[in-house]
Amino acid sequence: MPAIEAPSVEANGARIPLIGLGTWDLRGRTCATAVEQALGLGYRHIDTAAMYRNEEAVGEGLRASGVPRGEVFITTKVWSSDLRARDFERSARDSLDKLRLDSVDLLLIHWPNSSVPLKETIGALCKMKRDGVARHIGVSNFNPGLIAEAVKLSTEPLVNNQIELHPYNEQSKTIAASRKAGLSVTAYSPIARGKVTRDAVLARIAKARGRTSAQICLRYLVQQDIVVIPKTSRVERLKENAAIFDFELTPAEMREIAALASPHGNIVS
Repeated sequence: MPAIEAPSVEANGARIPLIGLGTWDLRGRTCATAVEQALGLGYRHIDTAAMYRNEEAVGEGLRASGVPRGEVFITTKVWSSDLRARDFERSARDSLDKLRLDSVDLLLIHWPNSSVPLKETIGALCKMKRDGVARHIGVSNFNPGLIAEAVKLSTEPLVNNQIELHPYNEQSKTIAASRKAGLSVTAYSPIARGKVTRDAVLARIAKARGRTSAQICLRYLVQQDIVVIPKTSRVERLKENAAIFDFELTPAEMREIAALASPHGNIVS
């Protein structure tokens, strides 16, 4: 029996586990081992991307884990330089080849590209769903205006917007726009690449709770039904990050953490 049983969020027919392993910057054997260990601990959601150059390792870790393919939610993404229709399809199918999978659970447009008509990219994304390359489709790093445009152009339901989200990054308008359009939200860099471990407010709440600052931060997000995909290659951190479903933050604690946000709190440009 898995050590963790994370709840899921639902959006337009997709059920996405609330915690996953982010694999940005993990490579080769380190990446494969992290995926295998995460799945062994009970994680059922792995996030990768063509741009990460680690899809082969993610697939290797999935196979080594022995966990049935149907139990694991796999997300990958097409990079901004491949958003022309022909390039998009080539990239998506290359990702399947590297992962050695028949399909992914979620295929995202990794970043918008203003030099390519969004209609063309969304058309290619929808074709990947119709062709069975992806069970579900969505976007990443889309602002409220782009979300509205994407939904209008899409002939298939979009299920997710993956954005940089942590206590320091004010994203309330994008979250609201995503949810209004029926999309769930995934937070990448959810612990602000470690910055939360040096935060006095989070440290105080963590101490009172007998938790770590990272756990408080992740709990703050999942308590809002936001999917989190923290990256780590250390098994103790995998365990720590997943141990966030057996407690709740109070409304006062949630407000204190929300007050840390600023309009320029992003890490990724």
